[in-house]
Amino acid sequence: MGRLTTHILDTAAGSPGANIAIELYRCSEAGRERLNSLRSNTDGRCDEPLLEASAMAVGVYELQFAIGDYYRQRGVDLPDPAFLDTVVLRFGIADADAHYHVPLLVSPYGYSTYRGS
Repeated sequence: MGRLTTHILDTAAGSPGANIAIELYRCSEAGRERLNSLRSNTDGRCDEPLLEASAMAVGVYELQFAIGDYYRQRGVDLPDPAFLDTVVLRFGIADADAHYHVPLLVSPYGYSTYRGS
């Protein structure tokens, strides 16, 4: 059974990205459909998969991470507007039976991602 997971690491602080709002969308020619809305736990992960089992489908998806709000809550002095406010990752799922892990490494001024395991 397939599943989609994420993990957020704050590379500026050297710690997990805790309590970050995450939204998941499925993208199509008709637009975007919100599938899930949750927050990361103290380990920077979600307590449950973003998608799993029959909810997994081949297609294009988008994860949105509220990074600006996260840094503001931590008391980080950000410019107005913040360089990074919402980090948007658009990716494809080609095999609905596979595990797709989409980590986010983030700081106030940069981010990176990859398909993890």
